[in-house]
Amino acid sequence: MSARIEPTLLRRINERRVLELIQQRGPSSRAMVTRLSGLSAPTVSKAVTSLMEVGLLEEIEASAGAFGRPAKLVKLAADKVCVLGVVIDVNRSWVVATGLDGRLDPDRMRTFETPDTYESLLRKVETEAQILKRILGSEIQGVGISVPGLKNQRIGEVVLSPNLRVLDGHRPGKDLSDRLGVECVVLQESHALCLGERMFGEARGRDDFAMLDVSSGLGLGVMSGGRLLTGNSGLAGELGHITVDLNGLRCGCGNRGCLETLATDTALARAISEKIGRTVDIHAAVSLIRSGEIDATAELDRVVEYLAVGIAAVINIFNPTVLFVHGLLFTAADDLFSRVIERTRQRALTPALAECRIVQARGSKRQGAIAGILQHLTQSWAPTLS
Repeated sequence: MSARIEPTLLRRINERRVLELIQQRGPSSRAMVTRLSGLSAPTVSKAVTSLMEVGLLEEIEASAGAFGRPAKLVKLAADKVCVLGVVIDVNRSWVVATGLDGRLDPDRMRTFETPDTYESLLRKVETEAQILKRILGSEIQGVGISVPGLKNQRIGEVVLSPNLRVLDGHRPGKDLSDRLGVECVVLQESHALCLGERMFGEARGRDDFAMLDVSSGLGLGVMSGGRLLTGNSGLAGELGHITVDLNGLRCGCGNRGCLETLATDTALARAISEKIGRTVDIHAAVSLIRSGEIDATAELDRVVEYLAVGIAAVINIFNPTVLFVHGLLFTAADDLFSRVIERTRQRALTPALAECRIVQARGSKRQGAIAGILQHLTQSWAPTLS
């Protein structure tokens, strides 16, 4: 029995290795994959052929070089199959479709205000997903779902979503899978952002970095040794719920003075709303600040101070080579990000800070949701030998 099973398993392990390399490197020649993978040329050729037959890879023509006939390149499939990314956020949600290459196209995106009941949310996601499916006419391989809050990965349940309570106690992965008829994978949004930056952004090829999301809430994703740190049951990374002001505002989690009540897009928008006497979102808040209509010096100073506390904590605890920070608040002033870095220098331990580069993340939660399902499909293809 084992003699029949082992060759098949080894073949799929080799195919997974090829898939991962092309995810990391983009379109590549077979020769390049051979060099980087350590596999033999015949093994790579067989793996590529097999992956093309099942629709996971496609072949394209390379640009003409200086000498000889250009080698053909293989890339992740973009035409025959697709995946969906679902971003469930506090105020607005998205359903997007991409090929396995993860390239986002505005014509393949649907967005809507997040419904105020769980059943309405499921219906809306299903409706938008079916619209995209009809438009594309491609086979859907799976769905990645990015959610705010704590998702227990052992049972697939959102056990607590402080900023979107309609998710509490529900299993959106299972429920949407039942409705759509395809496999759905749920990721905590900061973990999804971390995967997205590694697969599509500046973290491509990096095994050690951190992603701090300061948008709707404040969450952390950490990649260490090439693995996402998720904790015992997937609840790791809730940096936003450390107490920094004992007598501060009540947080959605029920505590007072949580970091995310002071150092996020939501916190800045709330502060500006209180200042002008009407509710505005982060986009409107940034516009008001940049136009000079209001003086937000005190509000920005407070965000800078507390955000530096959070960033310094990440650097001191996790020692990342790069820390990406994701949020719109930095667009409120041209020097805001540099001010945050300067305050961080005064709070982080010097040796750890010296080894870490702090940069603004360029990716999105939509890319994170796509990265989540792509990683799942790759990992499900075969185990690794490590």
